[in-house]
Amino acid sequence: MSADAIVQNVRRPNALLPILVGGVVAGSLDLTSAFITYGWGVPRGIASGLLGSRSFQGGLTTWILGVFLQYFIASSAAAIYYVASRKLEFLKSHFLVCGLFYGIAVFLVLNLIVLPLSAFPFKAGPFTVAQLIQGLLVHMVLIGLPISYSVCRFSA
Repeated sequence: MSADAIVQNVRRPNALLPILVGGVVAGSLDLTSAFITYGWGVPRGIASGLLGSRSFQGGLTTWILGVFLQYFIASSAAAIYYVASRKLEFLKSHFLVCGLFYGIAVFLVLNLIVLPLSAFPFKAGPFTVAQLIQGLLVHMVLIGLPISYSVCRFSA
């Protein structure tokens, strides 16, 4: 390996750390919030996005699938933010404001695109004002901010 190749490897930003930290923290905070609000059956509801209503009769395997999907979705959101921050430097330098707005964007994408296209057996919305405020705040504070901070903190 040449000296130039070593220097390039040192300079190359490590994408895995900010994505994993952001995904795990955001996924954990969101899942904890959902457990508090809706109970321990939440992972089966998440799994119903793939399996439909039969996921609610599933056992431990279905529950674990839901937890895996929760972290997959949160890590995907972190990866998207990370990739965007490579071109848009202000996403790192202004992580507080950008994280709050990113949480809103994640909420909208999940509720307006992902859920309607999934096998989730219930219609999402219309929300009451209280549900809308709770959903937005959870996504802004518990998803958007941890992702934006991890990208700011752990990216080169």
